[in-house]
Amino acid sequence: MRRPKITFIGAGSTVFMKNIIGDVLHRPAFKDAVIALMDINPERLAESEIVAGKLIKTLGARATIETHTERRGALAGADFVVVAFQIGGYEPCTVTDFEIPKKFGLRQTIADTLGIGGIMRGLRTVPHLWAICADMMDVCPNAILLQYVNPMAINTWAIAEKFPAIRQVGLCHSVQGTAYELSRDLDIPVGEIRYRAAGINHMAFFLKFEHRQADGSYRDLYPDLLAGYRDGRFPKPSHWNPRCPNKVRYEMMTRLGYFVTESSEHFAEYTPWFIKEGREDLIEKFGIPLDEYPKRCVEQIARWKEESRALTGSDTIEVKESHEYASSIMNSVWTGEPSVIYGNLRNNGCITSLPANCAAEVPCLVDENGIQPTYIGELPTQLTALIRTNINVQELTVKALTTENREHIYHAAMMDPHTAAELDLDQIWSLVDQLTAAHGAWLPEWARG
Repeated sequence: MRRPKITFIGAGSTVFMKNIIGDVLHRPAFKDAVIALMDINPERLAESEIVAGKLIKTLGARATIETHTERRGALAGADFVVVAFQIGGYEPCTVTDFEIPKKFGLRQTIADTLGIGGIMRGLRTVPHLWAICADMMDVCPNAILLQYVNPMAINTWAIAEKFPAIRQVGLCHSVQGTAYELSRDLDIPVGEIRYRAAGINHMAFFLKFEHRQADGSYRDLYPDLLAGYRDGRFPKPSHWNPRCPNKVRYEMMTRLGYFVTESSEHFAEYTPWFIKEGREDLIEKFGIPLDEYPKRCVEQIARWKEESRALTGSDTIEVKESHEYASSIMNSVWTGEPSVIYGNLRNNGCITSLPANCAAEVPCLVDENGIQPTYIGELPTQLTALIRTNINVQELTVKALTTENREHIYHAAMMDPHTAAELDLDQIWSLVDQLTAAHGAWLPEWARG
């Protein structure tokens, strides 16, 4: 039987690579897989090769490792392609995405998926994803692209526009992560909770959130969530980010009737209501962590360096299964054993109240036929209206990329809810000009002005 080949682009992210490959090697069908690691940084690639080798040894697998600094060779003959990279890195690009807007009074929390920071990140990132897709069409046209790169929705949409034949899915852990967070607030084991969510990445909502009863029936948990928030018991300190309790999301649940599946620090900058010049009372009331992503990057870089040193310096590695979907998808496609995941794909009518060409996040059945999204139908009107404000920004950023029309960068920025709430049109135009000039060669040439 042919051995499966898994290619990891951005394998210099040693800790994340270890989590994904460790998950994969737990699966019997992948014990003898070919694992091709690719990164442009030879030093980090060498570290990842060492760690992957120790994973194989620890788990008693028969897998083999290839390393590549050239993308096309790594992709040749692949069955699955995992992509995890950050174009421009924390320095200089993430710092630029925060510091220049701050000069205009535009403060952000994460700035990697929407807003002016998300737009710039999309412009930097999509051309590299397109280059991967072009190579895939030549050397592994039937492979499945598992994309772990932000801005997720913009990336997924842009790939579907230019490379519709690529079998792709954008993967995030916000749905399952939020379900776990709410189970902790409710003090109910997450395995006893049934949920259904849909929307777009980082703005999907739990349409159902229920607790299985002893008699096999299910009880709606929304009344418990509302009561816990109103009497001050919820939210409990966030497992994912202790600096930011989920107050924004609980507050939005009281206004919209549904709980959003992305963190409060993200959601605060996707809307015009929480981060406002001169309203420090809002920042304090909802515990909004301004400049959170730069702080997180500094901590994460230091932590990952320490973990990488520990991993490369030890004889064996403790391997715990993560909560990522990648290995489940690979196993289902390769063996036919079905699984259900939440994935980001071209909508194609799954959510009838959203545009057909947008990137929707919905439950998906995975088996030997690939990743098959679930029909959802129409979302509640208020959710559709809010989601569309984010889709506007995504669509215009994708349009800028596909048409190479720089004017659409301004249009995307002016439609962003948070940016529009804080800046006037002249400021938005100037902000875009300063950001594109500062990013320079990190952007495609047509976007530099």
